[in-house]
Amino acid sequence: MPSSNLYKLRKIADYQFGLGIGNILFPENIEVKKSKKTGKIKEIYYQGKLLATKRPKDGFFALSIEGAKRILKAIEKPRLRVIVKNEVATYIMKGRNVFAKHIVNADPNIRPGSEVIIVDENDNLLAIGKAILNGEEMLAFKTGIAVKVRKGIKE
Repeated sequence: MPSSNLYKLRKIADYQFGLGIGNILFPENIEVKKSKKTGKIKEIYYQGKLLATKRPKDGFFALSIEGAKRILKAIEKPRLRVIVKNEVATYIMKGRNVFAKHIVNADPNIRPGSEVIIVDENDNLLAIGKAILNGEEMLAFKTGIAVKVRKGIKE
């Protein structure tokens, strides 16, 4: 039986990202950093690399690039992904926001506020961010920001 922290973190990840993601994202030997003031979990590391931060506002996770890599290796396309045209990949890698007109495909289960992984047409990781539109709107709309990018891989 995993520690109570690990068990809890995995259950939150399963709820947020889908069943089974908790085990993928958080392996056995994770390191948990807590707030000195509140004692609440802030960051989760594995082998010295940040996997995710726990948002105090809603208790969900904000993925890191490392966390996104772990998830991408284990799940089928287009789950949890926003797929953009290859021609805009260099901008997204640098942390630019994703516009609806540049989206080729998106997970239909994405809801506004969801944590998403942005990839190019070849499924290469570009960035992580927060969805502004739902998955269907991302494909239907031709203007506006679809994903607010939090971190690109080249930032």
